[in-house]
Amino acid sequence: MSSAINVWVKSPDTYSERRLDLHITVGQLKVKLEPITGIPVGNQAISLFNSENDTQVIARLEDETKPLGFYGLRDWQVLKVDDTNPSVSFTGQLTDVTQVDKFELSESAYAERSDSVLAYKQRHQVGRFAPKQKQDEAPTPSTVDIPLGARCEVESFEAGLSKRGTVRFVGEAKFNKGIWVGIEYDEPMGKNDGSVQGERYFSCKQNYGVFVRPEKVKVGDFPVEDLLDEEEM
Repeated sequence: MSSAINVWVKSPDTYSERRLDLHITVGQLKVKLEPITGIPVGNQAISLFNSENDTQVIARLEDETKPLGFYGLRDWQVLKVDDTNPSVSFTGQLTDVTQVDKFELSESAYAERSDSVLAYKQRHQVGRFAPKQKQDEAPTPSTVDIPLGARCEVESFEAGLSKRGTVRFVGEAKFNKGIWVGIEYDEPMGKNDGSVQGERYFSCKQNYGVFVRPEKVKVGDFPVEDLLDEEEM
């Protein structure tokens, strides 16, 4: 059984995940926490909670000679480190923005600056400064080169996962603006059966259908994948 656990360490200025050995003493823990929390060893008061939102203290780690295991620490509990003398270490003051003088600039003065984001957008015609026709341009079914019946692969955020299927619909839909591509997956990795909000765009088995934006679809020679391992029967 491993003697190391993962816990959350919380202080007035920090919040982080740490891996601790249950065999180290409270005193050794305080030495490790000083550079993390900025609180001197002698000023640390450590309390144990079951979770971040829990207000009930499970234990107070006051005996510096006891190992952490003595207090029954478990994975993902919270060690709250308070500063008993914050006037010395300035604990909490680093995150108190009320003590920082604010730099204020009027709208007219900001508009006159040549090194601002506003000036950059104006020079390069970005955002609301873009020509009207560029703002209104949007893909149409005639500009999307994705033929019906084509085999395709849909972009996935999961490494090694291929979502292959057949294009069943290309065009505008009532559920949202713009052009959508309706795909019938080879496997039940979709979200519908070709219909959304009572409107049918194509037909397939439940959870085999999906609608995605054209830029997420790659058309090509994507045969149905054989999920059976050739070396297993």
